[in-house]
Amino acid sequence: MQKKTSFSTKGQRADIGDLTIYRILANRYTDAVGPFVFLDHISPKVHTSPVDSSTGAHPHRGIATLTYIIDGEDEHFDSAGNYAKVYSGGIQWMKAGHGVLHDETLQPDSKTDNNRTHAFQFWINLPAKNKAEQPEYLAIQSEMVPQKNLPNDAGWIKVIVGSYEDLQSIIPNYTTQFLYHIQLQPGHSFNITIDEKIEVAAFLPSQKAILNGDEFGEGEFIEFDRAAGDILMVNKLQEATDIILFGGEPYTEAIVAKGPFVMNTSGEIADAYRDFYAGNYGKIKTDAGRV
Repeated sequence: MQKKTSFSTKGQRADIGDLTIYRILANRYTDAVGPFVFLDHISPKVHTSPVDSSTGAHPHRGIATLTYIIDGEDEHFDSAGNYAKVYSGGIQWMKAGHGVLHDETLQPDSKTDNNRTHAFQFWINLPAKNKAEQPEYLAIQSEMVPQKNLPNDAGWIKVIVGSYEDLQSIIPNYTTQFLYHIQLQPGHSFNITIDEKIEVAAFLPSQKAILNGDEFGEGEFIEFDRAAGDILMVNKLQEATDIILFGGEPYTEAIVAKGPFVMNTSGEIADAYRDFYAGNYGKIKTDAGRV
């Protein structure tokens, strides 16, 4: 049985500097898909001069942030002393835990002649028991991202978070969660089975695709029902198309989100702001780790 579409929608503009950004999640229909409570799509863009793209130093608490870079070079600093550059195909993952400052800058990839930037940022909500833990950080280059070809030369699947068949991401799982990047070749299809009660959504970043018989366009976010069933993805274009598929088990604890903080109560949000203004998240040393 194929899963039914609950709704589809497009994002709202939320640009930073020279980057064209669409806020996909949260939206007017839902605040979360499994543990995922936020998704910004940094749209594909070709740059002819240096890019103004710094997010500026800002705090987080109660979540893990994940930046997946399709094209570009992402530089990360945080107040726990972590520093790294991740290049096209790589991932920046940071567990904010009880509080951390970070800053990211996306530029064209200095290792290639590609002047494009294209990326996604997700926020992954942490269970209450993990919100008070120490911050953690992973810089994952493209060759470390699990990937395999689909049957019948249909394309490929990358496992950004979670697992698929014999592939397993190195990003920690605090609940059942998955984030896949699927590329389908022209004239091909791919079917995936989703268990009952698992929340799942798809996003089409650059081309249209047919999902369970319905055609959706570029930039559409599609959420499916929670019944067990299949999602059949079909590409009838003359070029490859990409599908971002993500979700997980429902987050059953209360969610209170304000600004960069996602907690379980309003009192915890107040504590997060108080600790931030008191300087308890530390400071970023922008020369840390640079060579």
